[in-house]
Amino acid sequence: MAATYVVDKHPELKTIEGIMANPELVEARFNNCPDGWGCRIINDNLIRALNLEASGIEVFNHGSGETLASSMASAVQNEEPWFGYYWAPTVPLGKFDMTRIDLGEYDAEAHDANGKKDNDNPQVSDFPAASVLTAVTTSFQEREPEVAEMLSKLTFKTETMSQVLAWKSDNNASAEEAAVYFLSTNTDTWKDWLNDSARERLAAILGE
Repeated sequence: MAATYVVDKHPELKTIEGIMANPELVEARFNNCPDGWGCRIINDNLIRALNLEASGIEVFNHGSGETLASSMASAVQNEEPWFGYYWAPTVPLGKFDMTRIDLGEYDAEAHDANGKKDNDNPQVSDFPAASVLTAVTTSFQEREPEVAEMLSKLTFKTETMSQVLAWKSDNNASAEEAAVYFLSTNTDTWKDWLNDSARERLAAILGE
């Protein structure tokens, strides 16, 4: 990830090759995951595969998830460059506009190997999209067929969930309050999940 306001000024930073050719534009620093996180192992292997440090970029290994997130927040508040690893949906990516850096093609074999500490020959590979599944038990499906049908249609963008999580954090809200916020602000997302009757009832409750 890199701060979008920097990428907008310097479109060449959309790719890892562009960043490595212009390390000064990201303050010559990569904000890495803390030790103990799965992404740390993968990133360490990618750093070696790319020979990232030879391009003049310092790898800063954060001691905790809090300091990693804080580094992003501080950079945005001061309108400074930020380049590092983060994932979504999360609160920081709901608050701060970041651009995903193009690492090239996803190679399943290389990515799997990069997840191992003893990888002697790391290769460059993008991260795969994570699958998110909605599952119900057979008994639930038989007992609540309309709800099960609704759940089979449930889908939303990662960016949307990050925004909801950021709102929840900013407002110290409960999960129930965040759900109401989502329903109130994302009608176009959930309207196709419901049948006509349920859609009308929910819209009436929300005052739409």
